[in-house]
Amino acid sequence: MKVLITGATGLVGSEIVKLCEKENIAVNYLTTSKEKIENKPNYQGFYWNPKTGEIDKNCLNGVSKIINLVGASVSKPWTSSNKKAILNSRLDSANLLLKTLQENENDITQIVSASAIGVYPDSLTTLYHEDFPGKADNFLGDVVVKWEAAVDQFANAGLEVCKIRIGLVLSDKGGALTPIKKVVNNYVGSPLGSGKQWQSWIHIEDLARIFLFAIEKNLDGVYNGVAPNPVSNKRLTYAIAKKLNRPILLPRVPKFMLKLILGERSTLVLSSQLVSNGKLDALGFIYYYNYIGPALEDLI
Repeated sequence: MKVLITGATGLVGSEIVKLCEKENIAVNYLTTSKEKIENKPNYQGFYWNPKTGEIDKNCLNGVSKIINLVGASVSKPWTSSNKKAILNSRLDSANLLLKTLQENENDITQIVSASAIGVYPDSLTTLYHEDFPGKADNFLGDVVVKWEAAVDQFANAGLEVCKIRIGLVLSDKGGALTPIKKVVNNYVGSPLGSGKQWQSWIHIEDLARIFLFAIEKNLDGVYNGVAPNPVSNKRLTYAIAKKLNRPILLPRVPKFMLKLILGERSTLVLSSQLVSNGKLDALGFIYYYNYIGPALEDLI
């Protein structure tokens, strides 16, 4: 099998590439940086620029599946220009991929695309399944809806379309864990807001395995990429502090202060999404990290 990966050099993409190598799955990848193009056995890079519509169509050679991970980080300040980049990076890349498939002969049968649990509304009590009909009434909710709609267009080209709504990614190489570790290590860590908001997390290794599970099982539809046992923000903070052997000395950071500092972007840390993994579980996916304790033990 050979897969085409967008975002292959990012946090999640790098883990998927590592797993593909282990499973003897050949990888073609697209990059906007010509310096990152490599040409090795089972790992070949190709240039593209979704902003200008430029793409090396040779990236399709021998490929049967696409893993789509590309998208500008949502952690940057939500200025109007950054908001535009967050949305357009997702839409432009999906549209260019689709156009390339439609205009060139290929043997691609499936696309598995990243999405986000940010589509679900803020709630302390609702357990969200993939068939939840509503969406979050905020910028992230709008982005995810438009992103998934762009990916759904691949069904018109005869592909199976699978979307993985990714939760809070825990990794020792970046992502959400790094800034929390930093403040806890410096004795200034504390729960955020009420601390009661649900954090539906996923270990980076399990997330990579979910993407490979999706292509191996030829899944279609929406799947929540989260671990079986979400935790509260307070529980996560204290669990990290315990692994680092640091006390939590400060009181909770008030909600109003986070809104004052982060503005609209405060939804990233204050929103609560209690998300079910039942759909993947029913298909027999086996998690290596079901609970936050062992996950942090591995990463810290």
